[in-house]
Formats: sequence, C-alpha cells, structure tokens
Amino acid sequence: MSEQRAELPDDRGLQAIHSVNQRIFETSLDLILIVDRQGTFIRVSPSAAVILGYRPDEMVGHSATEFLYPDDLDSTRNEMRLARRGRQMRNFACRYVHRDGRIVPLTWTGVWSEPDQQHFFIGRDMTEHIKLERQLRQAQKMEAIGQLTGGIAHDFNNILTVIIGTAELLSADVANDAQLLPMVKAIDEAAARGAQLTQRMLSFARKQPLQARVIDLNEIVIRMTSMLQRTLGEDIAVATAVTADPWPAFVDASQLEDVILNLAVNARDAMPNGGRLLIETANTHLDEQYALQNVEVAPGDYATVIVTDSGSGMSADVMEHAFEPFFTTKDVGRGTGLGLSMVYGFVKQSHGHVKIYSELGHGTSVRLYLPKAGGLATAPTRTAADAIAVPRSSGETILVVEDDAGARTVAVTILESLGYHVLEAEDGKSALAALEDPAP
Repeated sequence: MSEQRAELPDDRGLQAIHSVNQRIFETSLDLILIVDRQGTFIRVSPSAAVILGYRPDEMVGHSATEFLYPDDLDSTRNEMRLARRGRQMRNFACRYVHRDGRIVPLTWTGVWSEPDQQHFFIGRDMTEHIKLERQLRQAQKMEAIGQLTGGIAHDFNNILTVIIGTAELLSADVANDAQLLPMVKAIDEAAARGAQLTQRMLSFARKQPLQARVIDLNEIVIRMTSMLQRTLGEDIAVATAVTADPWPAFVDASQLEDVILNLAVNARDAMPNGGRLLIETANTHLDEQYALQNVEVAPGDYATVIVTDSGSGMSADVMEHAFEPFFTTKDVGRGTGLGLSMVYGFVKQSHGHVKIYSELGHGTSVRLYLPKAGGLATAPTRTAADAIAVPRSSGETILVVEDDAGARTVAVTILESLGYHVLEAEDGKSALAALEDPAP
C-alpha cells in the first residue's frame, strides 16, 4: 500500500499565491500590519493613508508606540505577548492616533508566526460603527424620555385644567371685587404659562395635535421676516434666501412658525452683541448613504428650512444633548430647556429630520427636513376671528366622561353654569350605564 503525500505547490503556484496575497494587501480597506516582536512595523498596507493619514513609508521602520493611543499601549503589548506564547489568533481592540490628532478606534485580528518571528494584524476602523451605535442609543434615550415627558405633561395638564377652569368660574363671581379679581387673574395668568410649558412638553413627546396641510415654505419664511426683525432687535440683521422653486411641505403651518421663532430666539441669545440671522429654504434629497449614517432618517425628498446664526456656537458635547428636554446652557431663570426639544418633537412627529451643525465661535445652523407633499394647496389657516361663540343650553343634556376627578368636576360645573343638564362618568363602562339610565 503506497503512502499518499500532499503535493507542495511548485514555483508557479507559489508565485500565484504571492500575487493574490499582494493584491489583497494592496487593495484591502482594512489596515494590514506586519510587525516584528519588538513592535516595529515591517510592512504597512496602503489603506493606512485613509485610516490613519500616514503613507506606509512613513510608518515602516517605526515603532507602533509612536502611533498608538497612549492609554492603550500596555494592553496592546500584553496582547502581543499572549499571541507569542499561545501562537494562536487573537481578537482585541485598541486606538491609534490619526495624523490630524483625532482618535481612531480599531478592532484587530492578530496571529504570531514563529518561523517568521512576525506578528500579522488586520485592523478595522470602527469610527462609523461606534457613531451609529451612539446615534441609536441617543434615539432610544430620546424615545424613553419622550414617553416619560408625555406622561408627566398629561398629568400636569389635568391639574392645570382644574386651576384654569376654577379661575374662570371665580372671575365671574368676583368681577366686582377690586381686591380679589387681580388675585384670580394672577392665578389664571400663571396657569396659562404652565399650559404653554405643557404644550412644549407634549410637542417633544410627539403627542401634540397637529393640523398638517400642504404649505409653501417660502410664504412662511417671507411672512415671518418682519416680525422676527422686530422681535430680535436692531442689533441682529435678519436675512432670507429662498429657493426659486420650492417643494411643497406637508406640515402644521402654525407649529412650524413657532419652531422658526423658537430657533430665532435661541440664535438671539447666542448673539448678545448682535450678529446675523439667515433663514433659507431649499429642496433636499437625502440618499441611502445619508440614511445609513443617520439611523432615524428615511431616504427621500424633503422641503428644507435652514436657520443659521453668527453666534457663539456649540461644543460637540452640547450638540449631543441639545434636543433633550430641560437641558440648557443658559443662566437660571433665562430658559426652560424645552425650546429645542419642542423643535425636535415637532419635526419627528411630522415624519421629518432635524440636524444641528455648529462650532464654537463660528455660529450654528439648524436644518429642518420636512416631508415633501404631492402638490401645493392653499387651505386657509383658522384664526381667532373664526372662533365660534360658546352656545348656552336650551334644555339639552351632555355626558362628560373624564377619568380625572378634578378636571371632570370643573367641566361639569362650567356646563351646568351654561344651563346644560350634565351626566358624568369616570370611564367607558360607567358612561354606558349612564346612557342606559340617564336619570340623575
């Protein structure tokens, strides 16, 4: 019985293998390093120029310690020692320093070759992966905060309903009392301010009722320009740059005006010594590549509003938290921290996207990407003049269903003061029972 032996490749086979390995080395998007046991680079793949900003010839002959992030030096040396002892493939992570000074996180697969007395490493740049993970965590956090904020706003709204309703009832009773009437008005005004905060909280939580319609962004921006100039003061120049053929947007026009005003007021606060505010409109297509880099974005066409100021700008850390409710860099008493969170909630509830670009000392630009509509409409906006007078009763009966006892009591009292016969219930089951047996 003859013994079979594996045939070794001939010279041509070795050349073919070497050629394939060379092509892999030359074209790899990952970083490939060959390092001696002292940590000196023997070979470096061309991808180093993209990942680290250095040409291979600038690294070959140099120690890895010259490029490693100092805090990761000891752990990397330990991985190399363990590889030499075990002579097996190891996976680990460490950071290198880019030529421009930024930190590049890399995950490595490495193996030690005893015959060659060399380490072979393949490293993958994890910058984009970590960025997307951070975006996903931030989106999840914002969603959780939104749910919490919405619950708080709902409960607070019930409390304010009782306060405002009671103040309205009292104001009629003390209309001729010079001492009590101002006190009741003060209660009503304070409750109204609380209601505004509640509406902003609900907007962030994406529970604010929206009346979306097809609008022309140019009309909104141009109409607001003179009002913004008066609001911001003479030290701030307000300019507009509208696109010639704007795509129609499908949003709540009044809420969008509030958002632009909010951004303008934020910009004013960032320009205490005056400056320039530019409001632009644009047509923007966000492609698949952009959507891959921004986890909450759906690719497609967006009608865009851009609000840019020449103010103090934001640091990267401030930008990361800017949309969170109650986060503010202003002094105590100068802001609620709900302004940008309201902007975020409105845009997200409108199925759009919002992005901040800023740099300390160089101003801030906020881009609102709003869903493009199919066609331009001219539906009128309802104004206060269209309000319908509250009708008084001529013997009708109204059923009030409300789970909050205080809010229910106020509603019943107001309706009874208007002459209605009122039935009340705290839930659906008791409401059905009241309808079946409406006797008081």
